[in-house]
Amino acid sequence: MKQYSPLERALEYIEEHLNDNIGLNEVSKETGYSYYYMTRLFTSVLGESVGRYINRRKLYNASRKLIDTDERVLDIAVDCGFASSEAFSRAFKSEFGSSPAEYRKAGADLVVNAKRELVPEDVYHIAHNISRSPEIIMTDETKVAGVRGTTSLSDNRIPEIWKQFLLFPKELFDGADVGYGICETKRAVYTRDGDVLFTVMAAGAVDTFESLPRTLDRKILSAGKYAVFTHRGTFANLHRTYRYIFGTWLKTAGEELDDREDFEMYQRKIVSYDDPDNEVKIFIPIK
Repeated sequence: MKQYSPLERALEYIEEHLNDNIGLNEVSKETGYSYYYMTRLFTSVLGESVGRYINRRKLYNASRKLIDTDERVLDIAVDCGFASSEAFSRAFKSEFGSSPAEYRKAGADLVVNAKRELVPEDVYHIAHNISRSPEIIMTDETKVAGVRGTTSLSDNRIPEIWKQFLLFPKELFDGADVGYGICETKRAVYTRDGDVLFTVMAAGAVDTFESLPRTLDRKILSAGKYAVFTHRGTFANLHRTYRYIFGTWLKTAGEELDDREDFEMYQRKIVSYDDPDNEVKIFIPIK
């Protein structure tokens, strides 16, 4: 019997209930994984939120019906899970640039496939820039302090947050060239247009929180078991590494994700965002 990854199970459930009123809550319950990891899986592998993915799949089905059937627009809207023809028309025009009626009249086929496939660049990256078999380690609790900021799928502000953090004296932290990047998707907020806002921390390790500048945010990284991957090369390709971890490795590893935050640890001095010699270790919490 085929073993499905959490993402595959989520996608299968969505396809089977595409015309129902489902969202992140139902998908999380079906897979047995938390909001946090369902958010992480979808944003890392597919580059969009659960809500936007479901909406795009509904619109895909609707677009096919507009071209392949004579059903009324209202009936198609209801069949595809939209509350009204107005809501359907707004969503359809936002996605395809034309109303359902205009789309049908033109006989256009502008369908967007929401399931992202591996491209040759992904395959090369996996083969040359990722430690495909992670190191499994146990870590102690780690205190970190740094700068917290808000970013989103559509507006990446992470480089700006790192620039702010690097303005602080290195002497405040243990290990001058060691930094931590924590993507706090447990704090994720879904916007009406399907985007995801979440907080990110750029930080360094500290022995104690006492005597630190008030402008530094504090956080404790949980102790526990982690699968540690190494990413090499430009940080512009970090998303490819996360696609591999959540979309490929997790599927066959036989490991179960734990409901702690994953984080990144930078052990070399970062010269630039696009430096091909960059290296970062990615800690994925497992049970």
